[in-house]
Amino acid sequence: VQLQASGGGLVQAGDSLRLSCAASGRTFSDYAMGWFRQAPGKEREFVGVISWSGGTTYYADSVKGRFTILRDNAENTVFLQMNSLKPDDTAVYYCAARRSPIFTSTRATASGYDYWGQGTLVTVSS
Repeated sequence: VQLQASGGGLVQAGDSLRLSCAASGRTFSDYAMGWFRQAPGKEREFVGVISWSGGTTYYADSVKGRFTILRDNAENTVFLQMNSLKPDDTAVYYCAARRSPIFTSTRATASGYDYWGQGTLVTVSS
């Protein structure tokens, strides 16, 4: 699976932003899709994941209630809707795909994903 993330940019605290991740190469609906982020000087961290059907999602506590993951299997695209952005959300955001079910703890680890996009930078100013 080839993944292409887009939609990053510079926003102010409190703003919203929607990231997209377009997939190609394999059957998109066979994969659960996750979002991770990496801030400067920090390790990559889990943001959230959506099941292959879109019926189940999990989120990191730091974004729960503010971020929403959606997917459109007809368009081979997954979205990360980010609301009420904070300066601490500043990071490069990556989308990733995994064949494994998402009810295991590996859904929140980078090693639990098979394919990665190139990342898109989100900067939130105070």
